[in-house]
Amino acid sequence: MSLSLAKSRGVKKASISNFVSTHGVGYLISNTVKYTLLIIMSLIIILPILVIFFGAFKTGTEFNSTGAFDLPKVWQFKNFLTVWQKGDMGKAFFNTVIMIALTCAGSIMTGTMASYVLHRFDFKGKKLIKNLFLWIVLIPGTTAQVARFQIVNALGLYNTMACPIILALGTDIMAIYIYLQFLDSIPVSLDESAIMDGAGYFRVYFQIVMPLLKPATITVLIIKAIGMYNDFYTPFLYMPKKALVVVSTVLYKFKGPYGSQWELICAGIVIAIIPTLIIFLLLQKQIYNGMVNGAVKQ
Repeated sequence: MSLSLAKSRGVKKASISNFVSTHGVGYLISNTVKYTLLIIMSLIIILPILVIFFGAFKTGTEFNSTGAFDLPKVWQFKNFLTVWQKGDMGKAFFNTVIMIALTCAGSIMTGTMASYVLHRFDFKGKKLIKNLFLWIVLIPGTTAQVARFQIVNALGLYNTMACPIILALGTDIMAIYIYLQFLDSIPVSLDESAIMDGAGYFRVYFQIVMPLLKPATITVLIIKAIGMYNDFYTPFLYMPKKALVVVSTVLYKFKGPYGSQWELICAGIVIAIIPTLIIFLLLQKQIYNGMVNGAVKQ
C-alpha cells in the first residue's frame, strides 16, 4: 500500500515538474491566480443566490433565528403562494411583459433609423450629433430627474404605463452605437444597387438593412430587456398606482416601517428569477451569438 502511494506521489511530482519545465513558472503562477480569482468570483455570485433560495422556504421566525446558510427545518412552499396572491405577481408579470415588448420594439425602430441616417447620409451637423450622443452618456441621469418629472407630469403621463415606455424609447445611445459599428460591415453598394433598381430609401431600410442588422438587434434586445426587467427606480417613481405594479416593484409591498417579511421577499425573488432562467437556458446559444456578433465589428 505504501509502495503504491509512493509511486503515485512520484508520478504526480514528475508530471508537475514536466509541466513547469514545458510552460515555465510564470505560466503556472498566472494560471493559479486566474483560476483562484474565478473560483472566488463564482462564490461571490452563487452564495447570495443560495441565501435567497434557502430563505424562500423558511418561516418568518425561522428566517430571523437561523443562519443565512442553514437549511430550512421544513421546506415551506406556502411563501410562494402568499407572494403570488398578496403581491399580485400575475399582474406584475403581465405589465412587465407588455412594457418590455413595446419598449424593445420601439427602441429597435428608433435605434436602427437613427443609426442608418447617421451612417449612410452626409449632412451638416452630423458630427455634432454623434458627439452630442457621446456627451449625453457622460451626464448622470439623476441630474435631469427633476426636469424630467416636471415634463412627465405636465404631459399627463404620470401614473400611466406609457411613461416608462416613452422614457425608454428616448434615443437609446448604446443601441445607436452598436448599430453604427455593425453598419460599417454592410457595404454601401447594396443600397446603391437597390436604389438603381428603383427602390426607395424606406424599402432599402426595411428589406436590406434591417435583415442584415439581425445580430446587432439581438444584442440590443438582450440589453434593453434586461435593463427594463431590472429597472426599479423608473416604475417606482412614475407608476405608484397599485394596478401598474411590475416585477421590480412588486416585492416592495412586503417591506414596511415595522419590519420586512424577508422570507416572502426571498420567495418573490425566486419567482422573478425563474422566467429569466428558463429563457436563458432555452436561448443561450442565440444570446451568446448575439452578444458576440452584435458587439464586435465584423
